[in-house]
Amino acid sequence: MEGGFARSFVWGAASSAYQLEGAAAIDGRGPSVWDDMCKRPGAVHGGHTGEVACDHYHRYREDVGLMEGMGLQAYRLSVSWSRVMPEGVGALNAKGLDFYDRLVDALLAAGIQPWVTLFHWDYPMALLHRGGWLNRDCASWFAEYAAVVVQRLGDRVSHWMTLNEPQIFIGLGHGDGTHAPGLKLSLAERLLATHHALLAHGRGVQAIRGNTKRRCLVGWAPVMRVEYPETESAADIDAARRSTFSITQKDSWNNTWFADPVCLGHYPADGLELFGGDAPKVQPGDMETIHQPLDFFGANIYSGTPVRAGDDSKAQVVVAAPGSPETAFRWSVTPESLYWGPRMIQERFNLPVVITENGMSNVDWIGVDGRVRDGARIDFMRRYLISLRRAVRDGVDVRGYFHWSIMDNFEWAEGYRHRFGLVHVDYTTQQRVLKDSAHWYARVIATNGASLDEPVETGLPQPAAAEAVVWSGRTGIATNGR
Repeated sequence: MEGGFARSFVWGAASSAYQLEGAAAIDGRGPSVWDDMCKRPGAVHGGHTGEVACDHYHRYREDVGLMEGMGLQAYRLSVSWSRVMPEGVGALNAKGLDFYDRLVDALLAAGIQPWVTLFHWDYPMALLHRGGWLNRDCASWFAEYAAVVVQRLGDRVSHWMTLNEPQIFIGLGHGDGTHAPGLKLSLAERLLATHHALLAHGRGVQAIRGNTKRRCLVGWAPVMRVEYPETESAADIDAARRSTFSITQKDSWNNTWFADPVCLGHYPADGLELFGGDAPKVQPGDMETIHQPLDFFGANIYSGTPVRAGDDSKAQVVVAAPGSPETAFRWSVTPESLYWGPRMIQERFNLPVVITENGMSNVDWIGVDGRVRDGARIDFMRRYLISLRRAVRDGVDVRGYFHWSIMDNFEWAEGYRHRFGLVHVDYTTQQRVLKDSAHWYARVIATNGASLDEPVETGLPQPAAAEAVVWSGRTGIATNGR
């Protein structure tokens, strides 16, 4: 394998509609739960909103050009449900569908494969008013929407995902109330909403396969909670595996309550025991609907937790030493998670794995020479990709890697204070600047991973001789210093 990865390995970057597109109230788009959340005082840092975001709706050609310049082979995007169907069901918005038509065509013209996620958290407000995920009819609503999108794009799009991170939009959106729609539901209600979301996933898979005009691959993209062994002793590995796939808390922060029904066709026994009478009533045919054949398991993995086997063989968390590396989001830097996560996913679910999100929040700005020197992100990516390469070399069937994210964007309740992008965005001017990590990643792609063993400086831009970039203290706008 060239560079340690198969020649068919897909190198990409990812984003989502609400975080990037802007144009929230034009061309017929209906409001989503995140539009509503942004109106609530104190709900989003700084009162920030996704009304403009990165203005990708108007600047998509420029953005696709940046992707092409980086050599991206694929781009994971999501479709805004309420841009396509303002009421969530029924009448279609032609201008919304036209936008995704143009975006897909632009990507294909640039040699970039679109990987489309149908739901990335921007639930239509009109459907929330009808009960949202608590209404069992939501599975039919989602299937109707999925069919519309696939009928329009399915002659060109060959890779689809249904739901992004159901653990988060249920746990934070319907439990903690810190994400849209900002609800604080009981455990029983959260589990019911989860069951309906899983039914929607299954109906969505059926809609994709029933309406595509070409052979396609279908998956989903949950966030993965990875617990990895402190050492590679058999005891530590077994403890980490059992802990990764166990349910010990009455919340949504687990893997198996979501993935076992989707991939194995049943809820896990430990979850059923823990949740007891709060578990949803499974109607005849539900599990058959949820358990649709998938072509890949998309995994969003950012960090993990090291554990060791205790005296009782149960996993004990290894407490990080003071000063251990963290991202700007205070997430631990644990490259091991991109080895053990894919390995354990494949062991349990026997599906090819695609890393659908991986990245870090960093403190980035445009330097006086015009460059964005995000060396920490380069080091993060290099460490994680080396771990992923090890998984591939050890026989794990990993098909692709999507960096989160293509550019800085609206980070949900955190507003614009976290920068995850390979491209720096000035939200006042909408100026885009490729960060050093984008140049570095371009070389990784061009060499199919072989450059992971090169000095980091290889392929990075040389110091600029142009005029320095300074900021106006009043506006924060980057301007040429004269």
